[in-house]
Amino acid sequence: MTELILIRHGETDWNRQLRFQGHFNAGLNAMGLEQARRLGERLAGERVDSIYASDLLRTQQTAGPAARALGLPAVTDAALREQNFGRVDGMSVEEIQAQHPGAWEGWLRFHEDYCMPEGESTRQFHTRVMEAMRRIAAAHAGQTLLVVTHGGVLDMVWRTAQSLGLNGPRQSDIPNAGVNRVRMREGGIDILAWADTAHLADMPEQPVYDQKKLVVTEDSPSDA
Repeated sequence: MTELILIRHGETDWNRQLRFQGHFNAGLNAMGLEQARRLGERLAGERVDSIYASDLLRTQQTAGPAARALGLPAVTDAALREQNFGRVDGMSVEEIQAQHPGAWEGWLRFHEDYCMPEGESTRQFHTRVMEAMRRIAAAHAGQTLLVVTHGGVLDMVWRTAQSLGLNGPRQSDIPNAGVNRVRMREGGIDILAWADTAHLADMPEQPVYDQKKLVVTEDSPSDA
């Protein structure tokens, strides 16, 4: 068994603008840097054997204070990146609706095999994420790892642990710089704690992109 402390990166300006960041290399804003600093203080003194992080800037900046506090390097792994949204990476909801209305309508159905133009489907994304998680856990059996990654990645872990399908909107809270703890074992994942933001309690409210409010049905009118 391997215990993972899973962290979503701190806030970026694009989080606040509700943009699809995907593989775009956005950095943390002032709020995100403070979240990362507090996360470092929160994790200081914990037993952590290794640190892994996505290779994108926002995760590297989030991992930095914790890595310094723990005296460990952060190993970068591109397989821990957010879902690739292809041609709409970096675009706001309004821009996608205006420039790619058909793609936006398809996205709202949350089907596991749908992908934005030139992007990655949820099924492909899930396969990539879970292969990375299992590979990392197997390389550190019996240890505790800190993994700094993205909201979509954590959603894939949550769905797998809860035996949920890949269709439909996100069901779990995944705050920026929140602390999530899981145990990887042969045959499954146990959630030990999720969405712990005690270290961020007095900070301003985070932006929330609630997918559950966006779902359309098969009978919904097309805006294409």
